[in-house]
Amino acid sequence: MSKRQHAVKSENRPSPTRAGTRTAAGDALAAVAIRVLRLAGPLTAAGDELARPAGQTSARWQVLAAADHAPATVADIARTLGLARQSVQRVADVLADEGLVDYQDNPDHARAKLLCLAPRSRAALATIQTAQRAWADALGAEIGEAELRRATPALDRLLAALARRASDGGNASDKVPHSRASRASG
Repeated sequence: MSKRQHAVKSENRPSPTRAGTRTAAGDALAAVAIRVLRLAGPLTAAGDELARPAGQTSARWQVLAAADHAPATVADIARTLGLARQSVQRVADVLADEGLVDYQDNPDHARAKLLCLAPRSRAALATIQTAQRAWADALGAEIGEAELRRATPALDRLLAALARRASDGGNASDKVPHSRASRASG
């Protein structure tokens, strides 16, 4: 008979961390968050590589693609992309200066103009989208469709939970349950 013990984490039992204790679910979230943050750099670099032949960057590509779906305000595009309105405004203004997008009157809002694709931006977008399809097909095949489809709902739920917490007006530390917050601060 083996005398080895098998450690099994329970969702309710905290595990030790540097700053105190965190539940197994909290550990799992932290692991996912770290990996998502680590993905940002390589995904942006890949986007820049895909957009470069069309004379664009991944940031410019995101704004062009968002405007391609339908004319939208800069604030709407920023919300869709999860970015600050000011950063999208800077990119949109550069694209407008280069004649790739136009600002048009918005029938729903006197001051918030609609960002629309200019005809010459469609060729740039088509070049990027063609390269992206081949890249996505190859990388998707390497990882596997089933595994990627399993990851998507969890990421969607995480995005929704973060959006709910942000719309509640509090910061992350405000969301710690009272009993845990008092233990952490004590």
